[in-house]
Amino acid sequence: MVLDHPFLFNPEFMRLTEDFKNKALRWAEGFAYCCVLDSNGYADSYGKYDLLIAAGARVLVEEDCGNAFNRLKECYANTGDWLFGILGYDLKNELELLDSKNTDHLTFPELCFFIPEYLIIAEGGNLRVAVGSPDILETINEGFVVEMPATNHRNIAIQPRMTKTQYLEKIQKLQAHIARGDVYEVTFCQEFYAADTSIDPLAMYQRLNANSPTPFSGYLKLQDKYLLCASPERFLSKQGTKLISQPIKGTAKRSKDPREDDRIKAQLSKDLKEQTENVMIVDLVRNDLTKSAAPASVQVTEQFGVYSFAQVHQMISTITCEIDPGVHVIDAISNTFPMGSMTGAPKVRAMQLIEEYEESKRGAYSGAMGYLSPDGDFDFNVVIRSMLYAKDKQYLSFQVGSAITVASSPEMEYEECMLKASAIIETIKGPQ
Repeated sequence: MVLDHPFLFNPEFMRLTEDFKNKALRWAEGFAYCCVLDSNGYADSYGKYDLLIAAGARVLVEEDCGNAFNRLKECYANTGDWLFGILGYDLKNELELLDSKNTDHLTFPELCFFIPEYLIIAEGGNLRVAVGSPDILETINEGFVVEMPATNHRNIAIQPRMTKTQYLEKIQKLQAHIARGDVYEVTFCQEFYAADTSIDPLAMYQRLNANSPTPFSGYLKLQDKYLLCASPERFLSKQGTKLISQPIKGTAKRSKDPREDDRIKAQLSKDLKEQTENVMIVDLVRNDLTKSAAPASVQVTEQFGVYSFAQVHQMISTITCEIDPGVHVIDAISNTFPMGSMTGAPKVRAMQLIEEYEESKRGAYSGAMGYLSPDGDFDFNVVIRSMLYAKDKQYLSFQVGSAITVASSPEMEYEECMLKASAIIETIKGPQ
């Protein structure tokens, strides 16, 4: 029996690989640069790998806005090799006449990719070494002990960057812009942070991934910058000649009562406000994909699909196209960046308002993390439900947001943000 579900959870895969994954995480974390992309056992119709572990940097491309995408394109063209890394949200300034003036407390690079010294791939449940000596699997399995260090950081003082009153006032101002016709929708975010804070990033990621396993989970170390990601959302993937984007718009809290949980899920699937938000972003993504698509190939293959994750139900739509043979793969990425689900519509005006009303530079948050492979394929997530940590600054940060429309209730949008924030705060502080 085949189930029509792009994220079908397979717990058997988790049991078979959990021990090795934790050993490999500890091994990879010993390098200055590493990237782990984990599907957490979700069988993904549009994905290729169960797990990717890239460690060590043979070649590094690190650029801020200006010529970042071209530098990435040059590296990919010259090497034809695997590349792993991150695209920061503020690369928008390279693509449009925009700027970023809000304070950056983390100082992540705006674009950073590396060609790995080692690459371990799990595909169909089978491990193989794609780059480096095959002996590394045995070295990891025999030489590393599975450790789950205590990550109880109850003394970490998490603070909001803006008060509830400030947040509600900003939502009202954004709705005034919507009423004037400036935009239809804006994804507005707020930051929570802890200064002068020391954490074990890997242990924190392991806890986050245990609490919230998602199909686009990831751990990224760029020297002293760390991204701990539990994203449920795909930004853009290329598999063969097909481009796939799966924006999320629509969120509902889960219930421990199965019948109540089913009711909430059914209610979300029929929620007119959530559907309206979803439609706006689907239309935006369709428009973005036309820049890279073969004629008449853009299609919505699923709309308003509701899928369940550990803490929330999400409304996910899928838009695909055939890539125009004349479009470079890096251009296919930049043509759709940043993702519409994290901006709003129309995209440029929404990004201007985001810059005006948010208090923090987004940086890596709401950017994309992923890989490019030698065969021209790629897969990138949306950096949400994530913690960012600058070890050099001892600064821990995460941001949460929601889509604002004319129909939004400021109080309910605030509560949605608090729901997303509480899941990460619980991960940080541990069981009470």
